[in-house]
Amino acid sequence: MCGVIGFNWKDESLLRKMCESIRHRGPDGKGAYVDDHVSLGHRRLAILDVPGNNQQPMSNEDGTILLIYNGRIYNFPEIKEELAGKGHKFRSHTDTEVIMRAYEEYGADCVHHFNGMWAFCIYDKTKNILFLSRDRFGIKPMYYYFEGDRFIFSSEIKAIIEHDIPRKENRSIIFDYLYFNLTDHSEETFFTGIKRLMPSHNMIFDLAGNRLEIERYYDVQENIVENANDPRKIKELFTESVSRALISNVPMGSCLSGGIDSSSIVVTMRKLNPEAEIKTFSMKFPGEAIDEASYQKDVYEKVNSTNYGVTPQPSELIDDLQDLFITQEEPFSGTSVYGQYRIMKLVHDEGVKVLMDGQGADQVLSGSNYFNGYYYYELLKQFDVSQLLREATQYYSKSKSFIPLTYLGLRMTPDGIKRYLYNHQKAPHLARRFIEENAAREDMRWHISSLSEAAYNSILFYALPHLLRFVDKNSMRFSLESRVPFLDHKLAEYLLSMPNELRVSDGVTKYAFRQAMEDDLPASVLSRHDKIGFETPEEKWLKDEAVVPIVHRILDSKSFMARDFWNWEKVRDMYEKLLKGETSAIFVGTEIWRCVSIELWMRLFIEKQEFVGE
Repeated sequence: MCGVIGFNWKDESLLRKMCESIRHRGPDGKGAYVDDHVSLGHRRLAILDVPGNNQQPMSNEDGTILLIYNGRIYNFPEIKEELAGKGHKFRSHTDTEVIMRAYEEYGADCVHHFNGMWAFCIYDKTKNILFLSRDRFGIKPMYYYFEGDRFIFSSEIKAIIEHDIPRKENRSIIFDYLYFNLTDHSEETFFTGIKRLMPSHNMIFDLAGNRLEIERYYDVQENIVENANDPRKIKELFTESVSRALISNVPMGSCLSGGIDSSSIVVTMRKLNPEAEIKTFSMKFPGEAIDEASYQKDVYEKVNSTNYGVTPQPSELIDDLQDLFITQEEPFSGTSVYGQYRIMKLVHDEGVKVLMDGQGADQVLSGSNYFNGYYYYELLKQFDVSQLLREATQYYSKSKSFIPLTYLGLRMTPDGIKRYLYNHQKAPHLARRFIEENAAREDMRWHISSLSEAAYNSILFYALPHLLRFVDKNSMRFSLESRVPFLDHKLAEYLLSMPNELRVSDGVTKYAFRQAMEDDLPASVLSRHDKIGFETPEEKWLKDEAVVPIVHRILDSKSFMARDFWNWEKVRDMYEKLLKGETSAIFVGTEIWRCVSIELWMRLFIEKQEFVGE
């Protein structure tokens, strides 16, 4: 797991600055290549490799192909054997060399052979191109800037802004964040001119002609599995995915929230390695409704793992806030990201370098309550009202929540009325002129008509991309490799091909997966119908004595008052009502946080002001 950087001219000094800015992604080594056409850099985090066997940039024998790479190809031994049979000679035992040899054999089609996570750049001197690729689901990041004759790319934005390029906020993306609560949903970032290579896309930059071509090479919707209805097959695919992800020469551990996803990973790790030491890492909030310690205990006692816990405090959030923003590089929706940040710090402190994580499970299993709302809408379109009522009633009896019906109601509401409700109920604090400026912006979730469409779009646009950004940036901040078994593409294709009744049945989410894991999970976890994850007590934190003065300082600052994104007096009033317990608005704390988040991000990255101020 590493960091990659590069640009299309020669500048060794600038390349060193870029490498140093992402040192955390690879503290175990660095490498560079510079000629008259390109500058390429690499930071290395050693996980599988024998020292000296995986130096990057890696070149072939005649130096016509060079590779820098961030990721893990789990099936590289099989690919290596296949390529050896075709006459390729190998100098190492690394997946890095397998990528290079696969490119020699298959060209850009090499990515179809890979099972894993990756973001890499190949400099092909013969064709005079840079070939960049990102894995199917976007587990590993790749950002780029292309303006005039300058092409720059990196694993993180902070390396790109080491260049002398304009720092300007992307107002449309800021609007999507403040109004729709969307992030990472398109190729655009919060920085004007800096884009992300989208998941399952290849990019070719023609060095001679300064031309950029981007092509999608994979679509999970086009890989439907026939008769995907067998829980035994689900368990087989899941076990194989966890097994592949366990390959490592360094200490490994796993996140353990106490939910079905992370618990399934942990119990499967134990079945695959009966004698291995397993370390699990959890967030705990004693006395809070969101505390999952009892479920965590049932799991780690069942598998005999050593459990490490952390209870973040609001005062610690304030202390870590600037580093958290530097880590994430773009605004994020809520303080749960800080909970994950603290988990990663704990993992690092305990000497673990590879961490299993359950990200992606909710999307491939349709496991969150908003999916139920789209299922209800699909049933309503089919005039299957009796099934709709049965599902809604069963869901409420298990979870005591009407949230899926809220999503159903929102989906049925005409767009004009939705706009009115957003303008006057959800986001009355946003400036009218800012809303009018972005009147053409849309939320694709408003037009989803089925459960499968909701799952597909959550993977591509509105859920998985920002979750993967959070986990990659937080883990790599502490030089950790995070692996996500639920996003093995063979497993994901099977799960996304299941009929609705195996995803949601009698108000039970992840229905078939629960069946698959019923012999392995503790009964308490298997019967859970709430969804918490690494949630933090956000509204309580916003009222904490360590936080209130900081929020007031931000809201009362000249820069906050001058922003044309919001009416600062209305934001201030929202916060005062929250402190007094006078508000009945849902998620008001999250709305306040997003305004604070934009203000701090603008200061840190765009204006380079003092972060919080006096």
